Amino acid sequence: MIIGLTGGIGSGKSTVGSLFKKHDIEVIDADDCARDALNKSSSGYFEFINKFGDSFLDKNNEIDRRKLRKYIFNNKEKQKELELIVHPIVRKTISDFVLNSKSSYTIIIVPLIFETDSANNYDRIIVVDCDKEIQLNRASSRDRSTTEEILKIINNQASREERLSIAHDVIINNTDILDLEKQVNKLHSKYSKLS
Repeated sequence: MIIGLTGGIGSGKSTVGSLFKKHDIEVIDADDCARDALNKSSSGYFEFINKFGDSFLDKNNEIDRRKLRKYIFNNKEKQKELELIVHPIVRKTISDFVLNSKSSYTIIIVPLIFETDSANNYDRIIVVDCDKEIQLNRASSRDRSTTEEILKIINNQASREERLSIAHDVIINNTDILDLEKQVNKLHSKYSKLS
């Protein structure tokens, strides 16, 4: 059984993923795969330099992610070009991961399931949801970004209502880790029965 785990920026997807790992469930994060796709000396890295040149490289010849993020955020055409490099690598990485997974079910953390219209790729979808203020605080303290930058990202993602419309299960992450753990434990026993 393949479960898609989604939620807006700062909702707590990674924390929820790590709680499932405590149950020996294999979890992969599409964002991590996307980051790794452009690691120095990888095929994605060379393809990136081929398309984008070396103006995004830092002094260590690694891609300056922050500079790149700012650039493509305001340039839809370049964003599409970047996606054509990154997405095939991410798909292959996730596909290999799922094929080799030994746990009773597998979780794929994907921020943009609704936006990419890919809900049908999963047997079930968990949406991690939280209040907007909490989301803003978490994301800005984690990413060292301004509230304005985080709001821009939130407004570019699906709305809470849109995201919740594809959910089979919802985890509310407004309080603390203990509450989160209880919700994950409950879902784990449900999924263990289903699979």
